[in-house]
Amino acid sequence: MEITKRYIKTILSIGLAVLVLSACKKDSGNANSVYLPVVEGYLVPGNTISVKLYQQKSLADTSKYGLPLTGLKVNLSDGSQNIQLTETTAGTYIHSDQNFLVAGKTYTLQFNYLTYSVSAKTVMPARLVSFTTQYTGITIATASTPTTANITLDKLSWDNPDSVNHVLVFNNLDGNGFPFGNPRGDRPVNFQVNTNNTSFYNITQNIFSYYGHYKIVLLRVNQEYTDLIKSNTSGSTSQNLANTPTNVVNGYGIFTAMQADTLNFNVF
Repeated sequence: MEITKRYIKTILSIGLAVLVLSACKKDSGNANSVYLPVVEGYLVPGNTISVKLYQQKSLADTSKYGLPLTGLKVNLSDGSQNIQLTETTAGTYIHSDQNFLVAGKTYTLQFNYLTYSVSAKTVMPARLVSFTTQYTGITIATASTPTTANITLDKLSWDNPDSVNHVLVFNNLDGNGFPFGNPRGDRPVNFQVNTNNTSFYNITQNIFSYYGHYKIVLLRVNQEYTDLIKSNTSGSTSQNLANTPTNVVNGYGIFTAMQADTLNFNVF
C-alpha cells in the first residue's frame, strides 16, 4: 500500500526531536564546525523527493529549524543519472519524478555551501513483502493489571529474510480525544517502535494510551536512521550534542532512504 504524505509527515516529526538537537551549534573542537549546514532528507518511493537545508541554531533558539539555506545547487545521483533538485520554498529542494527511486540503488546528495563540499549517501532498501496482522483490531478494558497489560493481543508480521532494520509507526487518526481512563503521563498519541532485525511484533495493551483508529506504518530503514532513533531513546540532550549521529560529510543531520507499507488497525 502506498504511504501518503500525511503519514510521512508524522514519521518524520517523530524523529525530529533528535534532528533538532543536531541543528544546534556544537562544540566539537573545530571552530569552523558552527558554520556547517544541517540536512534533513528522506527518500521514500511513491513520494516527492524533498531535502531541507538550514543553518545550525543556538541552544536558546526555540524554533524547530535554523535559517533556511537558499539559492544552492543541490544534486542527487543514483550512480548513473544526476538530477538537480528545485527549490520550491526557502531551504526546501524537491524533485517530483518518483520513478527515480529504485530499490538497491545508492543515492548521493551533494551541494556546496560556503567553502564546504557537503555530501551524504544512502541505499534504497528492498520493497516490503507480506506485512500482515492477525486481527483488524483489539479490545482493551479500562482496568488492567501489570500482567494483563503485557499479554499479546495481536501479532504483526512481515518477510525479513536478510534480517534488516524495521521500525513501526502508530498513527492515531482520531488524535487525543479518546484516552484510556487515566492517560499515562505525557505519552504521545503517535509513536514509533524500533523492532530491530526481527520479522514480527507482538501488540500488547501496554503500548497504547488512546483508543481509536490507527494507521500502522512499517518502515524498512537503513542503519543511519536506526542510529538516530537509538540516540533519541538513549536520552540525547543539549548536553551531548556532539554525540548525535549523522551520515552527512561536512554537515549535520540525516539523509536516508526507506520503504514503507501500511495497515489499518482499531483499538476499542
